[in-house]
Amino acid sequence: MIHKTDNPILIGAIAPITNPGWIEAGNHLLAGLEFGVSELNKTGGINGRPIELLVRDSAANPQKATDLVDELVGLGVIAIVGEYHSFVAKAIANRADERNVPFLCTSAVIDNLIEKPSKWIARLPQVQSKGWKAYAEFLTNNKHTNIALATSPSVYWEAGTHILREHFNKQGGSIIEFDTQRITPTDLCDKLNGSNATALLLLVGYPDPAVSLVKAVRNDSRLEKLLIGAPAGQPEFNSWMSELQENGSAIPFLRYMPEKLNSLGLYVLDKVRKHLGEEPSFVALEGYDAIHILANIMSLNGVNRNSIAKSWSQVTTNGTRGEIKLSQNPEMNVWQWQEAPVQVVDRDPLNKNKFRVLYVK
Repeated sequence: MIHKTDNPILIGAIAPITNPGWIEAGNHLLAGLEFGVSELNKTGGINGRPIELLVRDSAANPQKATDLVDELVGLGVIAIVGEYHSFVAKAIANRADERNVPFLCTSAVIDNLIEKPSKWIARLPQVQSKGWKAYAEFLTNNKHTNIALATSPSVYWEAGTHILREHFNKQGGSIIEFDTQRITPTDLCDKLNGSNATALLLLVGYPDPAVSLVKAVRNDSRLEKLLIGAPAGQPEFNSWMSELQENGSAIPFLRYMPEKLNSLGLYVLDKVRKHLGEEPSFVALEGYDAIHILANIMSLNGVNRNSIAKSWSQVTTNGTRGEIKLSQNPEMNVWQWQEAPVQVVDRDPLNKNKFRVLYVK
């Protein structure tokens, strides 16, 4: 018999829920986390103890996120979950390692989440090098070998640029970069018209300058055959289509979903959809899965930080996007779901709420 107690298990959740963070992504992430917690608490929590989520806002600020780790550790959290922005997740991972608290990263993909091996850090999504390589393969498979990049300064964008360059150099293709801090959208269109690029990839923030760039290119008749791509996944979110309307469709992007969701995934999406009042992204599923991974570990090996850090690989979780098994990835210094799904999709011009699967890795 489970003995019920009011002594809650505290889990910290860090997500971007104010500007300049990507608020929509943060809200979807929190919706998945909170629904996961509510489902567990309905069935008695962990051995009779309810889970309490302590939500904190990173606002896409690495220093703030670092301080939040300290705050949450001081409050007695057993683990920390969350974060969408890679450069913020890196800050959380480093501080979590220093403070000996488990951090399960739900959504950030940058390869070097932490610079040294750490038993405290685990991650759900596929790493950037694998996802972006799949995107590059999609482009070359469709005869796009001369690529233009619209870039902004960031460790995440720089890592993406390196992955793309490595691929296209091997394919005998070419890449030309345009720094969006030094060139206007109109000037970029002029330069694209004079180049041999068949695709422009947006390695920039949203909404600006991504929205302005898409509008400029789509309204330039000289560039009507130019493919616009967004490997980082900006078109995943509803606000993309709200901002761009018909200009926002047919822009391929990376999505961390299987070709077909299982019954759990469909159930969670339905519940989160009703809660959000809008179509949820896969980021909500990442949040839900993260909570259940931690719950499985705690149910098996106890509710303390060290037992979690020792048990990442000891549980298999029936996740919303497939069976989740974490294993060690020495190259990335973290515990990783190595089989996390990757696909390239776009939004159907005839139905902006429909995603067309273009490539699966």
